[in-house]
Amino acid sequence: MSFSSTLFCAISEVVCMSRPMPSPSTPIELPGLPEAPVCGTARHWVEVHAQQQEPGQTAPAPAASAAAVASQPAAPGPASQDARGRGDTRARIQQVAVALFAEQGYDKTSLREIAERLDVTKAALYYHFKSKEDIVRSLVEDYYGQIDALIAWGRAQPASPAARREILSRYVTIVVEGDEVFRMLYQNQAAVNSLASAKKRGELFRERMSALIELFTEPGASLNERLRAAMALGGVSVGWMSFADQVPDRAELRAAVLAIARDIAEGG
Repeated sequence: MSFSSTLFCAISEVVCMSRPMPSPSTPIELPGLPEAPVCGTARHWVEVHAQQQEPGQTAPAPAASAAAVASQPAAPGPASQDARGRGDTRARIQQVAVALFAEQGYDKTSLREIAERLDVTKAALYYHFKSKEDIVRSLVEDYYGQIDALIAWGRAQPASPAARREILSRYVTIVVEGDEVFRMLYQNQAAVNSLASAKKRGELFRERMSALIELFTEPGASLNERLRAAMALGGVSVGWMSFADQVPDRAELRAAVLAIARDIAEGG
């Protein structure tokens, strides 16, 4: 079986996961789309608008200023700071685990090695993940979270060619940013597919792909139209993964993948 066809099967059955971030605090920037979960990081960002007093000012003006202060969100306390720290730690665990699974294989990597690479205790790691399977499951769930957010955004838009092009662009971003996870899964197909948590992945994946296909087609669309949408979406993963490590300019490859997928989706 060729690399592309084997990879396509892996993507369909194992599920295309979300990206491990270049740094734990870097979100995916998709204008207009609520930030989706990225590698498990719980985003607990709190906008803080601390009231600044001018030198010599002893108190705010009685009426309007008091109301304004009351309406402002409170500064994050220890609880929210702890939650943000836990989210960052969880994302770091996922990132390091993906790297180790790719380097030496899922079966040959232990939780102890992950903890050592992170320079944390096993107890700290167990707080977030009790097993390697838990880590893989979290990657799947985070990927589903990104796709679900994209589907929700798409359903909220008026149906139009422009909206469909934007949905496809955002889907390409999810795939492109998941590059390292894609490759780790491809290298560990047998081990990952044997996990108990893998049993329903195919069904859950198909449900989400069906929802995306609906966003690309009109009600009552023909089989050819639905098939075209499915091939455009599936081709994004296969095209990117087949050539991402062969080109010097990944931005150029992304643009080409998106352009070709649009041609397929629009019948070009």
